[in-house]
Amino acid sequence: MAKTNPFEFLQQVREEGGKVAWPTRRETMISTVMVFIMVTVAAIFFLGVDAVLHWGVQKLLGI
Repeated sequence: MAKTNPFEFLQQVREEGGKVAWPTRRETMISTVMVFIMVTVAAIFFLGVDAVLHWGVQKLLGI
């Protein structure tokens, strides 16, 4: 693997960074809101599963 000097490396990094399709502010906000919604849905789901399992274990053990 050929070594490049630090100046060439930084130049290549800058070129590659320019090729990146950065999301817009609106896309970032929509993605953030969707993540919060999915986290909330998952939390409610696991809360329900935990409650059902808790109830089932209590009935099974007769406590």
